[in-house]
Amino acid sequence: RMFPHHQLFNQILYSTLKLDIALLDLINFFIQCSGCRGTLETKYKHFLFFQDSGDYPLTMPGPQWKKFRSNFCEFIGVLIRQCQYSIIYDEYMMDTVISLLTGLSDSQVRAFRHTSTLAAMKLMTALVNVALNLSIHQDNTQRQYEAERNKMIGKRANERLELLLQKRKELQENQDEIENMMNSIFKGIFVHRYRDAIAEIRAVCIEEIGVWMKMYSDAFLNDSYLKYVGWTLHDRQGEVRLKCLKALQSLYTNRELFPKLELFTNRFKVREKRGNVLLSDFFSGSEEALSNEDCENVYHLVYSAHRPVAVAAGEFLHKKLFSRHDPQAEEALAKRRGRNSPNGNLIRMLVLFFLESELHEHAAYLVDSLWESSQELLKDWECMTELLLEEPVQGEEAMSDRQESALIELMVCTIRQAAEAHPPVGRGTGKRVLTAKERKTQIDDRNKLTEHFIIALPMLLSKYSADAEKVANLLQIPQYFDLEIYSTGRMEKHLDALLKQIKFVVEKHVESDVLEACSKTYSILCSEEYTIQNRVDIAHSQLIDEFVDRFNHSVEDLLQEGEEADDDDIYNVLSTLKRLTSFHNAHDLTKWDLFSNCYRLLRTGIEHGAMPEQIVVQALQCSHYSILWQLVKITEGSPSKEDLLVLRKTVKSFLAVCQQCLSNVNTPVKEQAFMLLCDLLMIFSHQLMTGGREGLQPLVFNPDSGLQSELLSFVMDHVFIDQDDENQSMEGDEEDEANKIEALHKRRNLLAAFSKLIIYDIVDMHAAADIFKHYMKIRLIFLTNMLFNELVQEQGPNLDRTSAHVSGIKELARRFALTFGLDQIKTREAVATLHKDGIEFAFKYQNQKGQEYPPPNLAFLEVLMILCCLKFLTEQMMERREDVWLPLISYRNSLVTGGEDDRMSVNSGSSSSKASSVRNKKGRPPLHKKRVEGMYDETLEGSWLNRNDTIQTPGALQTPQLTSTVLRENTRQMGEQIQEHESEHGSEQDFLHKRGLMEDDAEPIFEDVMMSSRGQLEDMNEEFEDTMVIDLPPSRNRRERAELRPDFFDSAADLKESFVSLFLTVLIQMFFFWMGREF
Repeated sequence: RMFPHHQLFNQILYSTLKLDIALLDLINFFIQCSGCRGTLETKYKHFLFFQDSGDYPLTMPGPQWKKFRSNFCEFIGVLIRQCQYSIIYDEYMMDTVISLLTGLSDSQVRAFRHTSTLAAMKLMTALVNVALNLSIHQDNTQRQYEAERNKMIGKRANERLELLLQKRKELQENQDEIENMMNSIFKGIFVHRYRDAIAEIRAVCIEEIGVWMKMYSDAFLNDSYLKYVGWTLHDRQGEVRLKCLKALQSLYTNRELFPKLELFTNRFKVREKRGNVLLSDFFSGSEEALSNEDCENVYHLVYSAHRPVAVAAGEFLHKKLFSRHDPQAEEALAKRRGRNSPNGNLIRMLVLFFLESELHEHAAYLVDSLWESSQELLKDWECMTELLLEEPVQGEEAMSDRQESALIELMVCTIRQAAEAHPPVGRGTGKRVLTAKERKTQIDDRNKLTEHFIIALPMLLSKYSADAEKVANLLQIPQYFDLEIYSTGRMEKHLDALLKQIKFVVEKHVESDVLEACSKTYSILCSEEYTIQNRVDIAHSQLIDEFVDRFNHSVEDLLQEGEEADDDDIYNVLSTLKRLTSFHNAHDLTKWDLFSNCYRLLRTGIEHGAMPEQIVVQALQCSHYSILWQLVKITEGSPSKEDLLVLRKTVKSFLAVCQQCLSNVNTPVKEQAFMLLCDLLMIFSHQLMTGGREGLQPLVFNPDSGLQSELLSFVMDHVFIDQDDENQSMEGDEEDEANKIEALHKRRNLLAAFSKLIIYDIVDMHAAADIFKHYMKIRLIFLTNMLFNELVQEQGPNLDRTSAHVSGIKELARRFALTFGLDQIKTREAVATLHKDGIEFAFKYQNQKGQEYPPPNLAFLEVLMILCCLKFLTEQMMERREDVWLPLISYRNSLVTGGEDDRMSVNSGSSSSKASSVRNKKGRPPLHKKRVEGMYDETLEGSWLNRNDTIQTPGALQTPQLTSTVLRENTRQMGEQIQEHESEHGSEQDFLHKRGLMEDDAEPIFEDVMMSSRGQLEDMNEEFEDTMVIDLPPSRNRRERAELRPDFFDSAADLKESFVSLFLTVLIQMFFFWMGREF
């Protein structure tokens, strides 16, 4: 419920007779803001009842709760501001509030802990503001006192001096009081909650300490406080790290603070260059603090996949390398050299930077990173073209071939960025809607680049026509043109020049990248919506006619000569076939009937076995394109029955050829035939008749069992190959790693093609059974069951759990467990189902020796333990029990241990008799536990379950009653505290005294709910130094991290409780079913 400030202020600005009542209202205010429905009628006489829901005001969604949070924070600031002159110094209200918030911040209940931490941090911020005002008043009073004292004796006012001295004394006393309050909050709350188990609480602490350092830099901007921000830069949650970066950003934007940040920058910049980058303001503000090596580490972040980081790094790179320091002088120098643009040197520098970053060859990412800060440079296409086409002038070095290739690649990326106006793939969540201004800029840029490259592109193609890499990049430019300019600008002659150069490139190159780029360019220029379509179509048809005629003659010559064909005949067929195949991909060439000659080549190769593998691969691909284009014609028109029969005959004959090619000795031929078979079976499956196309039923093909077996055998032989064999086959290759990655990618594509046939029910499911046992993420329990059954059949029921076969199954289960991820809430139902299936499998069969012997599959419970990420049985427990029952005992204890730990962690918070009695009185009675234990005593006596007296199946976990931390009595002994301090190593105290403040240290260890100092409340009254040096409490060591207690508002804490209940239900039913009884 939203609260206006003045209603509560009327109660807080209390009279002398109502101190307790007003303070009680303030206490109830903080408690009710935590979501508690109860109230305190008398101070510290009633414990709290917390509502059942896991939500509380600070976490509830909706605009009203966001407003509640802002009002709550604002109220605390206004409260201190209204009371800053008298009430906060009365040693009553502030001491009580700080003690209350400190106690609540130590609560196991997240709502109390979160709300009180937020209130305490805002309270601290308000006190920092008061301390700053007091400091200003002290300085002013001191100056007035010095000025009055320096006057001549006759003019000096002694009464005024006494008043100023008295005022200075009062201000100093108030300053000491404020510092004591701030130290109490900092030591009692901040130093424990900044490493809380909950990310939101850690974020609140880091956000506020940034405010303190910026607001009162003289007191807080030092290494004693900066180290908390530095440690938290390694937080697991991005939300907390972001708060750290924002806090540092606000500091680095102020150059006056640089001297105080120097030690921190030198200490933590080594870490930052390995992780995320600070925002642009940090980069631009900390140039002087970063060495050249540090800057280079920042430069490489322009290739980051996270666009905000890359853009910030791009802005930093622009300011360091690509900004013009004296534009007028540079323009004058460019004109003297005969250049139209002064950006020539900057573009050369950009090319050098791109080439030097050898690990990052993604030009599109570099352009996108610099786009917002260096658009003027990146859109200077005239300068780029000038550097490529013209000879270097006096004073300029000629660009190398490698530099020219890099410049062309960067230029094409800038054209794409300007024409499409969105980041490259992998640099955004999708295309966003452009604003009117952005859309106008996009249109203007597209017109500008079109007008320029319509003229320049033919010249560039002419100069670099012999270089396949450069030509392939340059041929991407026309797809970004506004093709209407060819007609509206009367530039048809430049279109003819472009078509002439493209034809020359096609005749000169056989590389697939170049041919595909030419084919795509023709496809774009042939678009029917533009008036230039007829002109381009004529040029394209003439080109295809020439190559088809050349292909037909070369095929005849090759088939006539047979085995006597020389290399020239083979090259003529292969080169023309490559060109036609590349064009057939994007163009309908069925009227030239390429399928007939391709089929002849394939049949000849099958019958005589003398056809080169490259010709077979290209012939298969070209025939495939021909069939697809025929299918497109049929589906778009009204085909006759004869058309369907002709296509069916064509497809049938081609499928037979592909099936025969699966036994070819050449691996590329087999792989190509396999991929085409899978694609055609997918296309011509029963899916073809969907959408009202029942008339295409004659074209549906269903693979017979023989073809399915051949496809499966191919997958088993070429996909699931031994890694050692593959590594041996690649030994001695200079590009070993690249070849391994390429081979892995190829195998994945082969497996994906076959898997699609299984998914769409084209291949029978049982044909894929052999694949499932090789694949690690399909049907977890099915796979482990299958492997376990095979092992039982080989070794019998008495398995050797130390054997390599059992260890292999356990390792497989461990890898399966990693697929569930860290979010236990999302996987809760799946893991519970996994338990159920696993238990049913373990007790599925009865031991043939009798009921007193364990089931043969009982050992599977050990695998199930690993599969569900549960704890193992300790070695001591294993030594006390018979080996045959160890799987059951281990599985049972893996479930029970978590529940006992949860109960112990709840009850460990309070050991006083009063608190215990309250819990027992108010807690939920463990009826379920009594019922289950009683049932065991009556029905399972003498059964094999009770062979060991130590085995007891627990009931449901008792839900603890949550009580206020105000009632908890601190029973920790001073001796235990000293012993713990002596036993802990790697604490923050050791860090400060032994290694120095800013030496190498490990990342901070996050505390859980109850990780706090021993005797916080007693620390409130300690005397602190004026310098506010903090005496940090010891940190938990790494071994204690595994003992973090659960949070009662984290529903994942109930996960194992559900497992216990599920285990009891299923296990008891299986026992009675197995024993022939009815539950």
